[in-house]
Amino acid sequence: MEITTLSQTLINLLISLSYAIITLIVSVTTLYMIDHFFYKKIDFIEEIKNGNIAASIFYSVILLFVAIIVTISIN
Repeated sequence: MEITTLSQTLINLLISLSYAIITLIVSVTTLYMIDHFFYKKIDFIEEIKNGNIAASIFYSVILLFVAIIVTISIN
Protein backbone atom coordinates (compact mmCIF):
# COMPACT_ATOMS: atom_id res chain seq x y z
CA MET A 1 0.00 0.00 0.00
CA GLU A 2 1.42 3.32 -1.02
CA ILE A 3 1.62 6.32 1.25
CA THR A 4 -0.48 8.40 -1.13
CA THR A 5 -3.24 5.81 -1.03
CA LEU A 6 -3.17 5.79 2.76
CA SER A 7 -3.29 9.58 2.96
CA GLN A 8 -6.11 9.70 0.42
CA THR A 9 -8.03 7.14 2.45
CA LEU A 10 -7.55 9.16 5.64
CA ILE A 11 -8.67 12.36 3.90
CA ASN A 12 -11.79 10.60 2.57
CA LEU A 13 -12.47 9.23 6.05
CA LEU A 14 -12.20 12.71 7.57
CA ILE A 15 -14.50 14.15 4.91
CA SER A 16 -17.08 11.43 5.51
CA LEU A 17 -16.83 11.90 9.26
CA SER A 18 -17.31 15.66 8.93
CA TYR A 19 -20.38 15.07 6.72
CA ALA A 20 -21.80 12.73 9.35
CA ILE A 21 -21.24 15.26 12.14
CA ILE A 22 -22.80 18.08 10.09
CA THR A 23 -25.77 15.86 9.25
CA LEU A 24 -26.23 14.95 12.91
CA ILE A 25 -26.12 18.58 14.04
CA VAL A 26 -28.52 19.77 11.33
CA SER A 27 -30.88 16.83 11.96
CA VAL A 28 -31.07 17.36 15.70
CA THR A 29 -31.52 21.12 15.23
CA THR A 30 -34.31 20.54 12.73
CA LEU A 31 -35.95 18.02 15.04
CA TYR A 32 -35.78 20.58 17.85
CA MET A 33 -37.39 23.24 15.63
CA ILE A 34 -40.14 20.85 14.49
CA ASP A 35 -40.78 19.91 18.11
CA HIS A 36 -41.11 23.49 19.33
CA PHE A 37 -42.90 25.07 16.36
CA PHE A 38 -45.36 22.39 15.22
CA TYR A 39 -46.01 20.44 18.42
CA LYS A 40 -46.14 23.16 21.06
CA LYS A 41 -48.65 21.39 23.31
CA ILE A 42 -46.95 17.98 23.28
CA ASP A 43 -43.80 17.42 25.32
CA PHE A 44 -42.30 14.40 23.59
CA ILE A 45 -39.41 14.04 26.03
CA GLU A 46 -41.80 13.89 28.98
CA GLU A 47 -44.04 11.42 27.13
CA ILE A 48 -41.03 9.21 26.40
CA LYS A 49 -39.97 9.37 30.06
CA ASN A 50 -43.49 8.27 31.02
CA GLY A 51 -43.11 5.18 28.84
CA ASN A 52 -45.14 6.24 25.81
CA ILE A 53 -43.82 3.96 23.07
CA ALA A 54 -45.79 5.73 20.32
CA ALA A 55 -44.16 9.07 21.15
CA SER A 56 -40.69 7.53 21.03
CA ILE A 57 -41.37 5.83 17.70
CA PHE A 58 -42.82 9.05 16.24
CA TYR A 59 -39.86 11.09 17.50
CA SER A 60 -37.38 8.55 16.11
CA VAL A 61 -39.07 8.43 12.71
CA ILE A 62 -39.03 12.23 12.43
CA LEU A 63 -35.31 12.24 13.26
CA LEU A 64 -34.68 9.47 10.71
CA PHE A 65 -36.52 11.32 7.93
CA VAL A 66 -34.73 14.57 8.69
CA ALA A 67 -31.38 12.76 8.66
CA ILE A 68 -32.19 11.16 5.29
CA ILE A 69 -33.20 14.50 3.77
CA VAL A 70 -30.08 16.26 5.09
CA THR A 71 -27.82 13.43 3.92
CA ILE A 72 -29.29 13.52 0.43
CA SER A 73 -28.96 17.30 0.26
CA ILE A 74 -25.30 17.20 1.36
CA ASN A 75 -24.39 14.60 -1.23
